[in-house]
Amino acid sequence: MKKKDEGRVIIYTDGACDPNPGPGGWAAVLMYKDSTRELSGGEPRTTNNRMELTAAIKALEALKRRCAVTIHTDSQYLQKGITTWLPAWKRRGWMRGSGTVKNLDLWQELDALVQKHDVHWRWVPGHAGNHYNEICDVLARDAIKRRGR
Repeated sequence: MKKKDEGRVIIYTDGACDPNPGPGGWAAVLMYKDSTRELSGGEPRTTNNRMELTAAIKALEALKRRCAVTIHTDSQYLQKGITTWLPAWKRRGWMRGSGTVKNLDLWQELDALVQKHDVHWRWVPGHAGNHYNEICDVLARDAIKRRGR
């Protein structure tokens, strides 16, 4: 972690589905000072986007108190959704141009969790050698295998 990130919880998340839709897995790596915690899980029938959202939700649920958090994701759907699209969805009663917001249940859950913390979002390119992003990818894919694929 960089010096400026000391005192912040640093989180990396990833979701995977094989095929999409199909069995899915999610993963998160949480880091605070010298501690690292890995989380993962899966669903028997889901989508990649649902797994990306679930990874962020599960990571934030793991925090025991209000925290300053930086979440790194390789999902533009998650990063743009939470930082750009969500405020407009909420203003329009959770509607978007073509109807109801997809994955509404998870977006609402994530929105509620984000309100409990000071969260900053960073997009990282997937499969580009970022150590913690790669760990999350392996954990999410392992979660799919554990689901019995």
